[in-house]
Amino acid sequence: MYLASCYTFLKEIYLMKTLYIMRHAKSSWKFEELSDHDRPLNKRGRNDAPLMGQELAANNAQLQLILSSPAVRALTTATLVARELDYDADDIAVNDRMYGASAEELLEIAREAPADVDSMMMVGHNESISEFANMLSPKHVASMPTAGVVALRFNCDSWYDIKRDNAELLFYDVPKNHK
Repeated sequence: MYLASCYTFLKEIYLMKTLYIMRHAKSSWKFEELSDHDRPLNKRGRNDAPLMGQELAANNAQLQLILSSPAVRALTTATLVARELDYDADDIAVNDRMYGASAEELLEIAREAPADVDSMMMVGHNESISEFANMLSPKHVASMPTAGVVALRFNCDSWYDIKRDNAELLFYDVPKNHK
């Protein structure tokens, strides 16, 4: 009996995938000569990204992979969050396809994650990042503000199998909740 319940518990843990979907933090429009791709974070963004990283740490987020758009504002957000989670920023995977990706393309990218990764974060851009969260979340998620994070857990053992039908919304958090 005891062994059976331990097996059931372990099976539930290891047959789960956890996905954190994050919109990049607030960017600056101060430098008109910069392309959209090269816009940095503004002061608020440089404060909000680590704040959300701290909140993720408080929620025991154990990321095995961080995927980021190559845009400066997204990669900086991912880096600031990674620092708060003791995740080596050099291990952030930059995926060029995430910049300008649709929600469907983001799903394709998520489904390509390595099988041995059970917990990952994707840092991208609106409107597609909010659409992506709503594509997978069993509960509606409002349009994500900058630095907003949606956490979803999927009852499956393959990223290829993630979908709304096997998802649980763990939380939806925004910087405003902590100010």
